[in-house]
Amino acid sequence: MTTTTDAPTAVTASPDPAPPRRVPERWLLAALLLGTAVAYLWGLGASGWANSFYSAAVQAGSVSWKAFFFGSSDAANSITVDKPPASLWVMALSVRAFGLSSWSILVPQALMGVATVALLWATVRRYFGAAAGLLAGLVLALTPVAALMFRFNNPDALLVLLMVASVWALLRGVSDGRTRWLVLAGAFVGLGFLTKQLQVLLVVPPLALTYLLFGPPRPGRRVLQLLAALGAMIGAAGWWLLTVELWPADSRPWIGGSHENSILELTLGYNGLGRLNGNERGSVVPGVGGGAEAMAGGPPGGGMWGSTGISRMFDASQGGQIAWLIPAALILGVLGIVLRGRVSRVDTQRAALVLFGTWLVVTGLVFSFMAGIFHAYYTVAMAPQIAALVGAGAVVGWRGRDAAWVRAVLAVTVAATAVWSWELLGRSPEFAAWLRWVVLVAGAAAAAGLLAPRPTGRVAAMSAVAAVFAGLAGPAAYALDTIGTPHAGSIVSAGPNTGGMGGPGGFLIRGEGRGPGGFPGGRGGVPPTGVLLPGGVAVPDGAAPPGGAGEAAAGPGPAGGLLRGSEPSAELVALLEADADRYAWVGATIGSNSASGYQLATGDPVMPIGGFNGSDPSPTLAQFQRYVAEGKIHYFIAGGGMGPGDSAGSGAQISGWVAQNFAPTTVDGTTMYDLTAPRVQAGP
Repeated sequence: MTTTTDAPTAVTASPDPAPPRRVPERWLLAALLLGTAVAYLWGLGASGWANSFYSAAVQAGSVSWKAFFFGSSDAANSITVDKPPASLWVMALSVRAFGLSSWSILVPQALMGVATVALLWATVRRYFGAAAGLLAGLVLALTPVAALMFRFNNPDALLVLLMVASVWALLRGVSDGRTRWLVLAGAFVGLGFLTKQLQVLLVVPPLALTYLLFGPPRPGRRVLQLLAALGAMIGAAGWWLLTVELWPADSRPWIGGSHENSILELTLGYNGLGRLNGNERGSVVPGVGGGAEAMAGGPPGGGMWGSTGISRMFDASQGGQIAWLIPAALILGVLGIVLRGRVSRVDTQRAALVLFGTWLVVTGLVFSFMAGIFHAYYTVAMAPQIAALVGAGAVVGWRGRDAAWVRAVLAVTVAATAVWSWELLGRSPEFAAWLRWVVLVAGAAAAAGLLAPRPTGRVAAMSAVAAVFAGLAGPAAYALDTIGTPHAGSIVSAGPNTGGMGGPGGFLIRGEGRGPGGFPGGRGGVPPTGVLLPGGVAVPDGAAPPGGAGEAAAGPGPAGGLLRGSEPSAELVALLEADADRYAWVGATIGSNSASGYQLATGDPVMPIGGFNGSDPSPTLAQFQRYVAEGKIHYFIAGGGMGPGDSAGSGAQISGWVAQNFAPTTVDGTTMYDLTAPRVQAGP
């Protein structure tokens, strides 16, 4: 049945409606959500400020509504972070309510994780039943990269929650054809745009395609409803973008990550097409992309961000984060669609499988071939699709196990998953070496049980338990390792070390002890013989990196660096706090991460010259000289983190001018310049 009105239809497309809720299911759901909450909240404080780049912006937004609105790195509003501020808003409101601490910053992220698991459970359960919903929720909760990012303060936690919400709303629209669900889905996507800009658009083609194919109304009305969803998306995101773009530039902060002080440039460049083709102004090595390997000796395809290609999600960097169940999800998704057979066009089960399947394929392909900045933790955006396809596809297949070919597909899926888990676990040979063999045996036993003619009773139960164990033991072990390990810095990785390169040149920031150059040693993935810079260029201990970046770019010492926050001593903090009310900024240093630690320790604004990479032209030398002349900055703190390609930028110019005109002093190993006491009359 189709309808041309906005009222609910009488469509009953799925012959297997979800059974009424029973007490055991409620208890299982409570155990799932409570267990997820405990896991994601456990030991959060051990990660400290986590990504101090965002924590500093949260602190700024908690004391200045202007900084809150723009997502400024400092309360004096010199520059913003390089993302829209929606995720910062949630954390800043928490800090306003509960005070500044790692818990007030990170607890909202963990609660977003619980909410995402609950929403995915509700979505899958509605169309496939209780068992499918619980399995999908469990898979999501135990995905290693999800256990990482829902305990971290990057924007990805809110992004994933909003994308799942858009899918939930769209599928409600497929169920009854009401326009309000399409509008709501569009609004969720728009809010996702204010969280991480163009990445949220990866869910848009699957949403639109699913409704065009399976929506109940007539084709023309479906198109109009999707246009309404597009309008809601534009409205939910456009109000902030338009406000920022029209706001006088001289009365707002510089747009971090842009070189023209434009939010549109940031959207389409550094956070947009640059991520795909690698031509990113403001990157660690600006203006280079897929050809960066020719310059720095990196791998082909993605340059210093790793090799691109269809196998990227399965390599040493990404495999242990997300790839455990990708083959199973694809196989089970196709199996579920085939088993729906010649059902009604508006069948909601088939629609859900197509939506989650196309979303997984689109996201996986974009991540696999993008030549610009790519980090392993981005793959958390694939976790809900994998979980939903595994939960729904497994249950649909189990219901159809009367057919020998279905049992064969299920058996092959379990066996392949166990073998793949054996391979992934083998990449970290010092981590639970026994587990890979147990998984292999469980997978073989489950596959054998599934091949039996219509497994029932005890055989069926044992086969199902063995199959779940074979599929989830590996990712669960990695997730538990992730939960038990503090994580800090700008580039983080889930699970034990696998020898992969988790970022540019192998930057993997875990919080369990730092090796040479301030990077984590041992399981962190950085060789103990030196620091790896972008492109995989090894720098021996004590040697200066190329490109004029200076040793601080790699992050040693209390001044922090390009990828981790500063760690000021009590004496240095007391010095910055002295007469703090007299200055707009108690200090200034190169790079947002270097500035972040000082700001979080003092609670006072610290100017991050050049933004995240130290390469943004903010402020210019002339602007900085004017601020100094007006007495707005107290100290310049040397040793900040400047990207390897910015030796001639404004940060380098400011550093040189300060060194020429002001006398240095050393406080606990950190070089300071009092900008209120020039050697001579300071000038250009």
